Amino acid sequence: MNAPDKLAQLLSLTREPFPASRKVHVPGALHPQLQVPMREVALSNGETATLYDTSGPYTDPTAQIDVRRGLPALRAGWIEARGDTELYTGRERKALDDGTKHEEREAQRIAALRAEAAALQRQPRRAKAGANVTQMHYARRGIITPEMEFIAIRENGKREWMAEYLADSDKAARLRGNPMGAQIPQLITPESCWRVSRPKRCWATSTAGFRRTPACA
Repeated sequence: MNAPDKLAQLLSLTREPFPASRKVHVPGALHPQLQVPMREVALSNGETATLYDTSGPYTDPTAQIDVRRGLPALRAGWIEARGDTELYTGRERKALDDGTKHEEREAQRIAALRAEAAALQRQPRRAKAGANVTQMHYARRGIITPEMEFIAIRENGKREWMAEYLADSDKAARLRGNPMGAQIPQLITPESCWRVSRPKRCWATSTAGFRRTPACA
């Protein structure tokens, strides 16, 4: 079996969902273009539970996987839409980047290698002069980015389902433990991700979740 065939065979082994589950995607509310991956697990009682899933496209049978092209640039559109970054020309490639010190002697090999990896090359991007492009900066300006909503949806982890599950005292007893002082909001929202990113003086926690302090109201 030659190398390309072997690679295709290995990739096929990782393309199936985990046992008794399937990959699903949850759309965003503030940013409808979001498709947050989750894993829907079939339980033995006929119900389903939706779980956090960070396995990427390798457990999605519909995804097109090609290691010579790389993964889709998921955030490229979000970043470009904010208009505070710009593309620029990166440094010139060196022979050492391709594992050799003798570029002239191995010119043919290096050219073939670079041609095969051409689809993996992406032009670097940087903040425009005077711009700050961190999620912390956006949060302090009151902007809820697609990245914040993506995290909120994923971290929420079907907490409504969990609340219903815990309403049954027998089931709740199975999961009861010592929280060691940790306190999580009843519902994780994009706004809570935004507030956590703000300075500590700007937020406080309570049993009801996050609330803004008077200093930052």
